[in-house]
Amino acid sequence: MLPVSIQMRILWTFAMGTVFVVLLQYQTSGAWSPQQGQPAARPDLMAENLVSMAMSKVVVDEDAGVSRDLLMGISRQIARYVVYSASCSGVGGGGYSIGSGAAVAETNTVYVITPTYRRPEQIADLTRLAQTLMLVRDIHWLVVEDSNTKSPHLAVLLQSFGVRYNHLIAPMPERFKKIRGAKPKGVANRNRGLKWIRQNAVEGVVYFADDDNTYDVRLFNEMRNTQKVSMWPVGLCTKTGISTPIVKNGELIGFYDGWIAGRKFPVDMAGFAVSVKFLLERPDAQMPYKPGFEEDGFLRTLAPFEPHQIELKADNCTKILVWHTQTKKNEPSLKVDKKKYNNTNILHLKDIIV
Repeated sequence: MLPVSIQMRILWTFAMGTVFVVLLQYQTSGAWSPQQGQPAARPDLMAENLVSMAMSKVVVDEDAGVSRDLLMGISRQIARYVVYSASCSGVGGGGYSIGSGAAVAETNTVYVITPTYRRPEQIADLTRLAQTLMLVRDIHWLVVEDSNTKSPHLAVLLQSFGVRYNHLIAPMPERFKKIRGAKPKGVANRNRGLKWIRQNAVEGVVYFADDDNTYDVRLFNEMRNTQKVSMWPVGLCTKTGISTPIVKNGELIGFYDGWIAGRKFPVDMAGFAVSVKFLLERPDAQMPYKPGFEEDGFLRTLAPFEPHQIELKADNCTKILVWHTQTKKNEPSLKVDKKKYNNTNILHLKDIIV
């Protein structure tokens, strides 16, 4: 096995070569800027393609401890970072803007809608989800806060990931905040995400991804070719431990869930995706403010649509690629003595951790 110093030298050399190739392509190609009458090209995908081409020419001695997959992963992340840095600094004529209002029309883009609200676990949950999305191509993340104003801390955090995103706000209507018992959490957020998609997207797939779930990166490729509505199992869900379509001989025969409650579509929020084109053909489709019936209510508004039309994913629903893990709830931290800790890092950290 090669000494660590030599391995690091190899990685560094290759990484710098990748940056050079990406920057050279950026400077010499007009494809990264919007052409008149043509949609802007996706520089992140172009950069990844360049990396793949370069790697095909590199001889890697994996017996010596240098993994091609490792080199590829590092190089792709570097390429994405270069593109991300260029977009944030305004380089390239605005052909690709992270966090901008404009969406790039891609037939297989997955629009991930994530409701969120300020709580002790928020930053940790979003960081975990973001670092999953960083490994997936063709992702557009819509992070929607339950708030009247955008959190500056969240804005900085989202920008740091390098994932294409939009930061939106949608507070729960006051009338629902005052009711006793279960409240329709996340409904206003998801409907705000759907509104953004109707205004900005023409093709792709919509997926509701809560920030306290755990996702296998393969799930996002499973849903990419959804024509109408696709479904798959969700693990660690309700008392049954799983929520899933029941499949026999390749056909849907029912649903397995710990809470059926007369629902036509007794599924978990993480267990389905909808084609953007299919959604746009149903302008009235939205999620109802009815606790426990959000998924069923939304899927019903996609009518005409029946259970037999569901596209079964995850190898005929035999694999679990998402888990309803739910982060352990933490109580708000104790108040800090601002006088004692004035001009220290403690006040800044307490502002983040809640």
